[in-house]
Amino acid sequence: MQTFSEHLHNLIKQALAEDVGDGDHSTLSCIPAKQKGKAILKIKQDGILAGVDVARKIFDFVEEENIFNAYKKDGEGMFNGETAFEVEAHIHTILKCERLVLNCMQRMCGIATLTYMYTEKLKGYKTKLLDTRKTTPNFRLLEKEAVRIGGGINHRFGLFDMIMLKDNHIDYCGGIESAIDKAWKYIQTKKPELKIEVETRSIEDVKKVCAFAKEKVFRIMLDNFSPQEITQALEIIKDDFETEASGGIDLNNIESYAATGVDYISVGSLIHQAQSVDLSLKAVIIN
Repeated sequence: MQTFSEHLHNLIKQALAEDVGDGDHSTLSCIPAKQKGKAILKIKQDGILAGVDVARKIFDFVEEENIFNAYKKDGEGMFNGETAFEVEAHIHTILKCERLVLNCMQRMCGIATLTYMYTEKLKGYKTKLLDTRKTTPNFRLLEKEAVRIGGGINHRFGLFDMIMLKDNHIDYCGGIESAIDKAWKYIQTKKPELKIEVETRSIEDVKKVCAFAKEKVFRIMLDNFSPQEITQALEIIKDDFETEASGGIDLNNIESYAATGVDYISVGSLIHQAQSVDLSLKAVIIN
């Protein structure tokens, strides 16, 4: 498995190849190759800052000798009119990196800001906030990083790092006990370090898992349960498994779910409903 840095390096490489193609002809046509310049990242909307470290990596990828001065850190509150960073480099570098930097940071700031709003609702409760795999293809790395910056916890990164037995797995296997049994036997011979989480859709499912899966399953997902049903499920589960509530949870009702005492709440909308934040990278004219 790639490290974060390796994955980010490949993401930047592929994104620039997609955008630049055989050349940034707008810049090549009117800016001398050796001309240097300066630009600042202007914040135009309040929120949580995310992506400054990524922006630095993007500029470093294109021109290692750039001078990058960050005035704010990832995870800090940001306010309209502030400057996040300043960069000095060849103008070709600045203009080549501009759109990729903005696309990443605007998206990441939007996700971090929404995540922060959710985590604020959970203050005072034991419940922790999880993201999901409902991400943009090939951009999951930075979307999940934005969740982390905003105060959430990353759930599994992909299909490879955990076993999640969801409704379709269970139905295809002919039942919840069969799915758990096959998954447990699989990890004993293939990948013992994998953990198993199982989705339940009813109180009856919860009872089956509790009766059948001790020592096999580490977390029970309570999918589309009401807060009242979660309370009932937790009385059955006791402390034998970690618990996760999922489905239909938003900013308006998340506190009622946290009040049940569930360990985790997963919210797909942290990523797929987040709105990008307004930022701009502006040239600084030096006389």
